[in-house]
Amino acid sequence: QVQLVESGGGFVQAGDSLTLSCTASVRSFSSYAMSWFRQAPGEERKFVAGINWNADTILYADSVKGRFTISRDNTKNSVYLRMNSLTPEDTAVYYCAALLSIVVLRGAHAYDYWGQGTQVTVSS
Repeated sequence: QVQLVESGGGFVQAGDSLTLSCTASVRSFSSYAMSWFRQAPGEERKFVAGINWNADTILYADSVKGRFTISRDNTKNSVYLRMNSLTPEDTAVYYCAALLSIVVLRGAHAYDYWGQGTQVTVSS
């Protein structure tokens, strides 16, 4: 069983930055591809960014490319999402997800474990 705990969400102004963190309680963190998803009210959960075990494959949604950066530290069992130039359209609950695979995928259905989510609200 893998437990994921997100932190770092909050209320910010448009143009501000935030960094989300996700820490996993698992022995073999480097065996997992890690991703961030987000879900706005009334919408389905959507892929934001993903990173494979050694960070040589990184994927982004087109809507965040160039503004968000995903990274991981396998020594700390953690994955991060640096979000710059935030807009009100980025407002959502952000979820960390883990997939026991060397391959990172975009589909939410593929992921084995999920965090509880952290709210990000961007005001105009």
